[in-house]
Amino acid sequence: MIGYVTLGTNDLQRGAAFYDKVCGALGQTRMMEWPGAVAWGTAGGGAGLGLTEPFDKTAATVGNGVMVALECADPAQVRRVYETAMAAGATDEGGPGLRGDGFYAAYFRDPDGNKLNAFVMGPAAAE
Repeated sequence: MIGYVTLGTNDLQRGAAFYDKVCGALGQTRMMEWPGAVAWGTAGGGAGLGLTEPFDKTAATVGNGVMVALECADPAQVRRVYETAMAAGATDEGGPGLRGDGFYAAYFRDPDGNKLNAFVMGPAAAE
């Protein structure tokens, strides 16, 4: 259903370096790049992630209640994505762990304050 998600940034170079690492931990690389924006994913694959300077040239702000969820293959990948994000400058919003029956997740914010989580659900969520 979702083709891609785009987040705003006030420092594209810093943000792109952060997402190069986080998306790399998910096995994804940059698929598009143009002045003021970068996108990661696989053309024709699942949902992608974009980072852009706001088109209207005002400051990028965080949406209250907005979160991007990054699907992982297993709890080990959730931990790897979270650890990569933290090492790349993320702030902690809740470390890796079970959040309910069949849902394993970790939460963090990127350097611009956008909230993300890395998760796996279903049988693969068992540690």
